[in-house]
Amino acid sequence: MCRVVLARPEPRRAKDAKVRGWRNFTTIPVRDARVVIEAAGRTHETRTDRAGFVDHVLDAPPQSELAFTPGWSTIRISADGAGTVEAPVRIVSPSVQFGLVSDVDDTVMVTALPRPLLAAWNTFILDEHARMAVPGMAVLYERLTNAHPGAPVFYLSTGAWNVAPTLTRFMSRHLYPAGPLLLTNWGPTKDRWFRSGREHKRATLARLAEEFPDIRWLLVGDDGQHDEEIYAEFAATYPEHVAAVAIRHLSPTQSVLAGSIPGPGGDSSAAGPAGRPWVYAPDGAGLWHLLLQAGIV
Repeated sequence: MCRVVLARPEPRRAKDAKVRGWRNFTTIPVRDARVVIEAAGRTHETRTDRAGFVDHVLDAPPQSELAFTPGWSTIRISADGAGTVEAPVRIVSPSVQFGLVSDVDDTVMVTALPRPLLAAWNTFILDEHARMAVPGMAVLYERLTNAHPGAPVFYLSTGAWNVAPTLTRFMSRHLYPAGPLLLTNWGPTKDRWFRSGREHKRATLARLAEEFPDIRWLLVGDDGQHDEEIYAEFAATYPEHVAAVAIRHLSPTQSVLAGSIPGPGGDSSAAGPAGRPWVYAPDGAGLWHLLLQAGIV
C-alpha cells in the first residue's frame, strides 16, 4: 500500500518538529500515476487509483535466493517525476500462528474521536505532541510480541491515510511495536459523502483472515465505539481466526466524550462468540493479567 501526492520540494521536517494536524490534509493526490515497485529482486509496475492510492499484491519467488526472509525488510518505490523511496515491509513467517490487531483511537491513544467537534480539534488543530498514550498499552503489546516471537502487529483504525505519518511518529515516541497501519481514504465515495468506518474495519478483518489463514488474532479495542460489535461479528464468522478479544474500559469521562454511556469499570473476563475469551480492563496492565489467566500468553 502506498500513495502518490503532489507536493512542493522543501527540506524534510525534523522528527521532533511540531506538526499541526491540518497540514496532513493539504496534499493533492496524483491519479493514474505509473508506480514502479522493486521487491525481492523483481520489478512490478502498477498505477494509482482516483485518490492516488496503490493497493497491489506482489508475487515473490517462494524458494530462491531472492526471496524475502521473515522479519522486516525494505522495498523501493518510485513514480514518474518523483525520486525513489525506500519503504519498510513486514514479512510474516508461514510458521507464525498468533498475531495482534489493535484499534488506535482510545485504545492506544486518547482522542475522543466520535464527537465531531473534538474529532476536528484532534485531527486538524491539535499539536501531535499533545496526544496522550493509554497507560500500559505499549508495555502490553511488547510483552505479547515477546511471548509470541515473529507475531505481526497491525493497527486498524477508521482514521484517514493522511494521518499515517502522525500515527507512526506517535507509536515510535511511545515505544509501541512497529507494525503496518490499516487506515482508510478520507473523503466522499461514489455513493456517500463520508466513508463508513465500521465497514472499513469489517472488510479489513475479513481480508486478514483470508490472507493469513493460519494465524489466530488477538483483537484489541475499546468500549467507546463499535469495536465490541465488530469483533463479535468477526469471531462468529471466523471463529478459527480468533484467539481472544481484549477490550479497554473507558473512564466515565472518556465514555461521555466518546458519545457512549459509561459502563461498569474494573477488570472482568467472559466467554464470547465461539467460546473465545473476552477480557475487559481500563489499562494495559489489567488486560495483561487477564490474558495470562486466559492462557493467551
